[in-house]
Amino acid sequence: MPKKAEQIQDEEKEELVFQSLRAASWPEFVGQESIKKTLFISMKAAKKRAESLEHLLFYGPPGLGKTTLSHIVAKEMGASIRVTSGPALERSGDLASILTNLSEGDVLFIDEIHRLNKVVEETLYPAMEDYALDIVLGKGPSARTLRMELPRFTIIGATTKAGMISGPLRDRFGVISRLSFYTADELSEIIKGGAKKLNVEIEDEACIEIAKRGRGTPRIALRLLKRARDYASIHGKGVITKDIVKRTLDVLDIDEKGLDETDKRYLAAIFEKYEGGPVGLETIAASLSEDSGTLEEVVEPYLMQLGFIKRTTRGRVITENALKHLGIKIKESSKQKKLF
Repeated sequence: MPKKAEQIQDEEKEELVFQSLRAASWPEFVGQESIKKTLFISMKAAKKRAESLEHLLFYGPPGLGKTTLSHIVAKEMGASIRVTSGPALERSGDLASILTNLSEGDVLFIDEIHRLNKVVEETLYPAMEDYALDIVLGKGPSARTLRMELPRFTIIGATTKAGMISGPLRDRFGVISRLSFYTADELSEIIKGGAKKLNVEIEDEACIEIAKRGRGTPRIALRLLKRARDYASIHGKGVITKDIVKRTLDVLDIDEKGLDETDKRYLAAIFEKYEGGPVGLETIAASLSEDSGTLEEVVEPYLMQLGFIKRTTRGRVITENALKHLGIKIKESSKQKKLF
């Protein structure tokens, strides 16, 4: 069913609000300290040599700041940034048109780089390594290759699936960094900064409460902040308190560990339908009517960090910690006991 114009406008406004909450400089970007140190050294060295920055690859679960970090890097290098994605580059001509319009030192950010077309990826190799573009003129026996020189630029790739990037492409990145989940203290600091940008007052205890349920992910924590702001404006006095946060998250059905309805359904499916596992991802996805990619990229990383599931060669297995959290007692005679 097509979206109504009003619905599309609301979604666009929501995205604009989220973008406005993103960090715009190094001091604003909280967390990922080891990555920041590595990038700071690389950028300082590149500036000292008056060269473009080496190609960078950021990988990790969604919402951890790969896009934000890329924009900050470009800003710190004093460079313009062009943004595209792997699925958007369908043909080598799409890539060529972007590369030929880059200026010296520019940054090209490619999101979901693991989804690049194979032909496009092969066109990218000489561009990354030799700063040249090989163009084939003509067809058949009379075809010839023309090499076009490109300005020295920087490609920043982002992916949630580093394992799906081919070896030749991965080897052409000078710096490869994995973004990890954030601590509650780091999320609390991000939430305070977000509240300031939203021009809303928030208590320290409320920040901590949101951080505890933010799944270690800034994007999710900031989304919860916006929902708490809405609730406070309707049912409170405009100030986000700990009580307001709890009531907001109760409405959203998010528990004290940050698990939402999808997480609970996922865990319940493994326990109730498949006796705790092991069970394959596709089977779980089919039973929940969910996309397997969404489960693998969004749901499972956090559940694994909590120690609620294990990935084995035979499939997914629910852990004792998950059962305790869900309030499920393990029967001494049950098959589940053999799993732990």
